[in-house]
Amino acid sequence: MKNRKKKNEADDKPERKPYRVRLPGFISDEDIGLGDVIKRATYAIGVKPCGGCRRRATVLNRWMVFSGKR
Repeated sequence: MKNRKKKNEADDKPERKPYRVRLPGFISDEDIGLGDVIKRATYAIGVKPCGGCRRRATVLNRWMVFSGKR
């Protein structure tokens, strides 16, 4: 029988830190994730969020963060 990875083996990996992009002057002192930026932009043009949108925002927030401070 083939060895298959169990789902909890993937959970044992250390979580990577998100990429940080500094945008002084554009972002306030608090960090904001890429998913939150996209969520706010789509909401502003009238797109209502769904379950898939929330999952996407969570994944993108873990991937990239914008900050205005060092």
